[in-house]
Amino acid sequence: MAIDKVKAFFAERGIEDRIREFDVSSATVDLAAQALHCEPCRIAKSLSFMVGDSPILVVAAGDARIDNPKYKARFGTKARMLSPQETEELIGHAVGGVCPFAVKEGVTVYLDESLKRFETVFPACGSSNSAIELTLEELEKYSSGKAWVDVCKDWK
Repeated sequence: MAIDKVKAFFAERGIEDRIREFDVSSATVDLAAQALHCEPCRIAKSLSFMVGDSPILVVAAGDARIDNPKYKARFGTKARMLSPQETEELIGHAVGGVCPFAVKEGVTVYLDESLKRFETVFPACGSSNSAIELTLEELEKYSSGKAWVDVCKDWK
């Protein structure tokens, strides 16, 4: 299971005890916000796309949406989200628990500017009922984020 991979990933870094698992689903931004008792915007959602032959993740604030013109300007192609089956196959996590940790080799992670207004955010941890609170510096470090990008709208 992907949650076990993420737990092992964070165990190697000494922070696996910070992973929260819930008795309820956290598979969507709204459900995660309810489980965590926080604002939906502080949920760091991981969106999976294909750029050429390579899968990428864009980690964005819960209230942000992909801005197609910005995305195309940054990545040189139209935004095409992966299907649930492709996401699990190429990223290594099922939809509802997709996160930028312990992903398959070849996945490039980008962090969207929409996250920068928060001190801490809550990404999932590989299952539809988990999350971890991280500072932006920790998110950048543990996700191996390649770059900060500005490809979202509706959050300002």
